Amino acid sequence: MKSFKTLFVFIFFTTYGYALTNDTIYLWPGKVPGENEAKHAPVIEPYTDGNGVWLADISNPALVVFEPEASVNNGGAVIVCPGGSYKKLAIINEGYEIAEWLNQVGFTAFVLQYRVPDKRAGALNDIQRAIRIVRNKADKWKLNPDKLGIIGFSAGGSLCARASTLFSEDTYARFDNIDLLSCRPDFTLLIYPAYLDKGENRSLTPELSIPPDTPPMFIFGTADDRVGNSSLVMTTALRDAEIPVELHFLPSGGHGYGLRPGNFAGETWPILAEHWLERILTNLR
Repeated sequence: MKSFKTLFVFIFFTTYGYALTNDTIYLWPGKVPGENEAKHAPVIEPYTDGNGVWLADISNPALVVFEPEASVNNGGAVIVCPGGSYKKLAIINEGYEIAEWLNQVGFTAFVLQYRVPDKRAGALNDIQRAIRIVRNKADKWKLNPDKLGIIGFSAGGSLCARASTLFSEDTYARFDNIDLLSCRPDFTLLIYPAYLDKGENRSLTPELSIPPDTPPMFIFGTADDRVGNSSLVMTTALRDAEIPVELHFLPSGGHGYGLRPGNFAGETWPILAEHWLERILTNLR
């Protein structure tokens, strides 16, 4: 029991160390749209195996900012959406660690703490607002507002797919002039995405019709992942709509690996994604 408590204390201060050393931007200065719960700090819950931490019960959505070294800053930005079945957020291995990797390859990263649990409509409000906020503050971080992408894992992949196809919909009442800006991402990465095959006979989720200006996508999954069909279905829908898409589908790797070493899928996707991102930024110039 003592060792578990020690681990929890370590995880607690590791998690909130980011909040202390990185800028945190709260999305909604007033009432959060569609939210009845009062704003409060998210709950921290350690993984049962001790290898990570969840953020739970998020009522005050926020972005945590990670800036690259000036010498490698490429002017691009990526909003990171952790997974967690829309119930919690795997904030370290699918959030902060991803942001640090993005910094290494030149991107300013923003980890999105979107609303959970079971607030899918609110989560879509949050990512649309987050994209607009980053565009509005692009000068502050020396960003090109037309080189703003999103990356999501598992349920975060679902959220990114929704944001990449529903950007023309006003999902919340305009809050201020920031909401006049576009919430369409310029590119999207879906890493072992979930919930994209909820249509008839495991076809594309009906919510996700593909408009002609859907951004280009990078999709990565594995055959032994219980939600692996989502990657295949989304890729087929994008291909049929003639949207540029790059799919990598490995035979094994499971689910939820993030960047963790020792998992071939987890060691492979970042290499492939980095090359894809380089090409995307070139095409966006």
